[in-house]
Amino acid sequence: MIPNKPAIPRSDMLRCALCLDAPCDAACGKLKPSSLLRSIWFDNEQGAAQGLNENNPCLICPAPCERACVRAGEVPIRELINRLHYQVKPECETKAPQNEDRLKCDLCGIPLENPFLLSSSVVASTYDMCERAFKAGWAGVCFKTVCKLDIHEASPRFSAISGSDGGIMGFKNIEQLSDHSVAANMEIFRRLKQNFPGKVILASIMGRDEAEWEELARLCQENGADAVELNFSCPNMAEDGLGSDIGQVPELVERFTRAAKRGCSIPVLAKLTPNVANMGPAAEAARRGGADGLSAINTIKSIVGVNPHTYVSSPAVHGHSAVGGYSGNAIKPIALRFIAELGKDPELKGMHISAMGGVETWRDALEFILLGGASIQVTTAVMQYGYRIIDELKAGLNLYLAEKGFDSVKQAVGLGLDALSSTTDTLERDTVVFPRFIKERCIGCGRCVISCADGGHQALRLDKSRRPVLNGKNCVGCHLCVLVCPQQAIRGSGKRFAKASAQNGEAG
Repeated sequence: MIPNKPAIPRSDMLRCALCLDAPCDAACGKLKPSSLLRSIWFDNEQGAAQGLNENNPCLICPAPCERACVRAGEVPIRELINRLHYQVKPECETKAPQNEDRLKCDLCGIPLENPFLLSSSVVASTYDMCERAFKAGWAGVCFKTVCKLDIHEASPRFSAISGSDGGIMGFKNIEQLSDHSVAANMEIFRRLKQNFPGKVILASIMGRDEAEWEELARLCQENGADAVELNFSCPNMAEDGLGSDIGQVPELVERFTRAAKRGCSIPVLAKLTPNVANMGPAAEAARRGGADGLSAINTIKSIVGVNPHTYVSSPAVHGHSAVGGYSGNAIKPIALRFIAELGKDPELKGMHISAMGGVETWRDALEFILLGGASIQVTTAVMQYGYRIIDELKAGLNLYLAEKGFDSVKQAVGLGLDALSSTTDTLERDTVVFPRFIKERCIGCGRCVISCADGGHQALRLDKSRRPVLNGKNCVGCHLCVLVCPQQAIRGSGKRFAKASAQNGEAG
């Protein structure tokens, strides 16, 4: 069974740089260590483990891969592969699928070979980039927003917040739209459709008035686009009244959606802004305007990293900065909330939802699918790791679907919506779930005791062997200890106890 958490935590390979043309591969000669390490990084360790032969060459190998590593001696490559072989592989209950048929789906009726597309951004902004993405295995691209504006970008225009693993957790950009002419972008569409007829081109557009929205939609269809995405959500526009300024006004969303629909007969999706309290009004307005589907979310308005010496936030452009769009894995909880709002709205029933906002792994994508996303768009993870992440996205999701007995990814869409409430008022509050301690995994660090004492309910102490002991009279089952344990040595017990019994210590 695929575990709720990766069997090999990403933290165990922090020093791996996920190299291009990795030296460890050349040094090995028997395996591709870099591919196996990427599988661990992107939560596909079961798929990687099943690809290993029964005769494990790493068992007695002197590990030349570790010496060849760009961080020689810092990445335990042999140990990680041995753990795949001896720890993960025996626990694999479902064989890795031999084809990707389960991943086939559609975007508003347009066939997709898998649910993964590049979202409208720099990662899908030239012919060569889209060509490489298609060859890598992406089902389609949402091309960077086509417009008639005179675009001049700032430099630098990116900044980021790093997580404890050294990777980008949150990403800020002040980038705008495509700086190619409309004619140049139409030429790209024609070439892509001619050379990759089975791939999907979702053309993002932005107009300044109804005439431009209508004209751009028409041109995109005439030049090979399969569908049009209306950019009502870019937070970085130099001119007022564009991008997210439109998405915050349902009347404008409806009017410009209707204008785009006049210009084309292919499906139209409205890309909505998260810079609102609720997305429902704009989404319902898009449907009234004739939209066939919805895309969400775009980036969130943000300020990142104020320099303590210059007093300028990042990115700094000649001593100045600006509010920009925040993306990356850090925004995923917010994106999931908006996708769920759209998925549960009865006024939007039957509309395709193309979901995005912090997807890095197949598990991330699955969460969006379970809350109503019928296709998945990705940008920031590609900017950090490259188009190659599509391999793990597809393999991990495909294995999950096989394990669950699904014939199609479409069967998973929306399965998490019924159990979700928009408020906490409906939740059961008469029982307690105590934590369960896995003593053989505990290292006695005491982090659980510190957090419980200073941020919880003073229900834990360490015994003489430095193992946690629970005071059932104080424990309220908040599970803060489960979250802070660096060893994943504390779990929820799964057993519920009546509060009266718990407070008497009967269940502790």
